[in-house]
Amino acid sequence: METEVTTTGTPGQVYLPLLENDTATAVSVIVKLRGETCDIDCVFCYEKRKESPGGARVEVADIARLTDIFGDRPLVIELHGGEPLTAGKRYVREVLTTLATLPTVVRVTMQTNAVRLDDEWLDLFDEAYPGLHLGVSLDGDPQGNAWRIGYDGSPTYDRVAAALRLLADRGRKVGIITVVTPRVLGRAAAVLEHLAGFSAVNAVSFVPCFDSGVRAATAVSTSRTPVSRTVQQNGISANGPAWAITGDEYAAFVLDAASHWVRSGLSARIKLEPVVSTIRTLKGLDTGFCHFSNLKCDHVFTLYPDAGIGSCDELPWPAARLGRVSDFPGENEIATAQRALPLLVEGRTVTTKCETCRYRQTCGGGCIATRLRSIRAVGDDQDYCRYRMRLVDGVAALITQPETPTALSCGTVRARPHQPNAMTDVAGFLRRWRDPRADRPVVRINTSAHGNINTTGSPGIHEADDLDPLHPAWREAIEPGIWPLVDPLTRLWGLVTYDSCQGHAYEGLALAPAERRVGILPRDRGEYASIAAALCRVVTASSCGLPKSVRVVVGRAELTCTTTGDLFPVLDLRLERSEHADWPTYFAAVDEVCATIADHLSIHRPDQRTTCTCAPRITERTTR
Repeated sequence: METEVTTTGTPGQVYLPLLENDTATAVSVIVKLRGETCDIDCVFCYEKRKESPGGARVEVADIARLTDIFGDRPLVIELHGGEPLTAGKRYVREVLTTLATLPTVVRVTMQTNAVRLDDEWLDLFDEAYPGLHLGVSLDGDPQGNAWRIGYDGSPTYDRVAAALRLLADRGRKVGIITVVTPRVLGRAAAVLEHLAGFSAVNAVSFVPCFDSGVRAATAVSTSRTPVSRTVQQNGISANGPAWAITGDEYAAFVLDAASHWVRSGLSARIKLEPVVSTIRTLKGLDTGFCHFSNLKCDHVFTLYPDAGIGSCDELPWPAARLGRVSDFPGENEIATAQRALPLLVEGRTVTTKCETCRYRQTCGGGCIATRLRSIRAVGDDQDYCRYRMRLVDGVAALITQPETPTALSCGTVRARPHQPNAMTDVAGFLRRWRDPRADRPVVRINTSAHGNINTTGSPGIHEADDLDPLHPAWREAIEPGIWPLVDPLTRLWGLVTYDSCQGHAYEGLALAPAERRVGILPRDRGEYASIAAALCRVVTASSCGLPKSVRVVVGRAELTCTTTGDLFPVLDLRLERSEHADWPTYFAAVDEVCATIADHLSIHRPDQRTTCTCAPRITERTTR
């Protein structure tokens, strides 16, 4: 689930522990007011699969005790279930009134299935906690919502739709959580339009149903099996449950929804997740979505009716249980329990693979609970990580090529934002490019012992003067190893290059080795699209027989103008070291790869086409 905590800590740090000296950083506490007790019986409900207490209610005194545990640290409270409205109006009023008196509580949300929501409830919310944020669970249209049923098997859609209309009449805005199952695959635009049709809705969060590891129906505590559990049992086969999807299917759905969100103009009034958080991370901004933040399970707690408190509610219970609320007089004690909890130790360990991943800044490591479930089900989290990369790449394409829907499925042009990536006067540089009348001053060209050409002659990333092909020192300023790519790109393709590097091993230095790359600065969006498509064709055509130690990627990034602060979309042709190759193997093969790419650059040139040669990598199921 999404939590309202914001990225902090060291840049690139994927998992930040709870630190006592960082009391300004909020924690999120999910209060399961009645545990797993609910008035409907969704077949995919993860709460009912846990060994968690239901029926009773969380003691209000235990909720108030949270401020004793966390002291001055800001608290975000999420009233959850099961279904919180089954706790009754008098009790919920007491909870909200108490929360309103706690000075460190900065936000309160309630997630509800909305089937009980009426004017009395809304009056209560307005009186007891006017700032309460409501979230409603609805899986799109009636077809998509078909897995959310009553215990008698009856559909719940009509009651939820009526509640949304009531919310609109009351002038309230709500967010929708939609579980993505096979019922909505292939219909992303229609589902998003349907949800947007409710005027109360100002946010939609699509969450994946990664339930492939489920092999048995949820246990029944009564002598009579409800119809809903029979429906659930009938949906489970040797291949897994009928409501489960894969990471690739989820990525395809979200990207289709994102494309429609932009092209239809819905982005002006509806926040769409996980798209907005992906955009923010691509822009280097913070996000309140824990899947993209480094404030993960150590900053998310769950409180149950038996006074048990643990980590994130998506983690298995009771393995995520830290103890009883009364066991923790302060934050030091609960942080100590976290550090010792085997499940959280394992969760932190999972993120170590992120440290060398090229997507760590934009992906943020994802959901620890989902990754652990994947590892337990199939032995690894490859499907999960692949979908995260796919999502980031697709959203990066959406930002730069919203008018080219096919760009979202390209497997060659990938998100590669990097810093520093700046130029003093980008617009002026574009104007001077190949202009014979432009003034071309003397430039500073120095070469390091490791082959770096820059103003200082030092290894590493340093300032270099900006030249164009008409400058007398143009050839001298380009490092020899990258010249075979810079030359055809500028001379044959007529492009503007803003940066280049031949790659450097930096043997004997503490510097990390640098890969070979050349940066391209498109003059406008049309040229950007044609270059991206042409480079994809080049990479695809040259891929056969290349050494496996080098991977050719076209990277999407942004160039910052330090004078104006404007951002310019750029493309980098990158010869990256493959994941399982070492640096000596990479540098031994990079010249061969460079020469092959150069040959194809002379054959394939940009034209008016904006569709690349990538075959669609993901096919959504429309039925199951």
